[in-house]
Amino acid sequence: MPNVGPMELVIVLAIALIVLGPKKLPEVGRSVGNGLREFKESISGERRDDEDDRRALKAD
Repeated sequence: MPNVGPMELVIVLAIALIVLGPKKLPEVGRSVGNGLREFKESISGERRDDEDDRRALKAD
């Protein structure tokens, strides 16, 4: 497996910025992050309930 250094990451991010555009890039990043979090939770068997977290924050 090849090493991924900082220069390769910069190139990938630049290509993503060109293809998706600056307005769409944060939304795509958020979607990928949520997908990875759900995948990790399904593998580990842990469940994080965002609804309970939101309610706890509103109660404070």
